[in-house]
Amino acid sequence: MTEIINGEEVMGPSPFFKHQRIVSKLHLIIGQFVNRNNLGEVCLSPLDVIFEEGVNRLQPDILFIKKENMNIGQDWIRGVPDMVCEIISAGSYEKDTDIKKAIYEKYKVPEYWIVIPELQTIEILTIDDDKYKLHSIAAFEGVVISKIIEGLQVAIKDIFGLCC
Repeated sequence: MTEIINGEEVMGPSPFFKHQRIVSKLHLIIGQFVNRNNLGEVCLSPLDVIFEEGVNRLQPDILFIKKENMNIGQDWIRGVPDMVCEIISAGSYEKDTDIKKAIYEKYKVPEYWIVIPELQTIEILTIDDDKYKLHSIAAFEGVVISKIIEGLQVAIKDIFGLCC
């Protein structure tokens, strides 16, 4: 997997099985909700999101585009998705929670999900006055609630139960 982060090409290893199981569960839950309510499109990595050609070309684990914003879906995603999600691993913690978070914030991605398997935690950040603020968080139990995908609630047990 190759990304361009702040003008520098960064290569990373393929994800572990546990990471992919979590991506799969989240994609299924979010995708079914989005399809049932005709809200837009949910996509999985690897799919480039080009914020700025040659400067920032990222591959979030999951992304969502509202149907009214589908014009950004071209050969790759050229523009700002409505939601991006990163599943954090030990080796990607700083990149995902600091560097990529700053890039998503710079381009004003409306909603950023940070999923931390080791803590069985999902944090949902939303843009408020050009900065991310915590919108919803759940750890080990409970649900997180999306602001951008209206009506979507995800139970922690449905993501981390039996696998993590």
